[in-house]
Amino acid sequence: MPKRILTGTVVSDKGDKTVVVKVERKVKHPLYGKIIRRSKKYHAHDEDNSFKAGETVRIEETKPISKLKTWKVLDKVETPTKATAAPASTPAAEVEA
Repeated sequence: MPKRILTGTVVSDKGDKTVVVKVERKVKHPLYGKIIRRSKKYHAHDEDNSFKAGETVRIEETKPISKLKTWKVLDKVETPTKATAAPASTPAAEVEA
């Protein structure tokens, strides 16, 4: 059976070698049809204590490591940051120059 891989956000890194990852999914309400968000928190193993709260990470299912931990952190997901582009010059400014 393949191991599940989920993507979520680290909400806590206070435990030693442990992070808590919040995974959100969107589901359709069975009666009303509205798309709603459901979330679940997973305790994941972070060997080097290298992930901090707020980072987006991928976690993989593993054999039980402790009472709560059955996931381990694979890597950090690079989120595209908005580059600060130079303001576009207006045609009027080009005519005056």
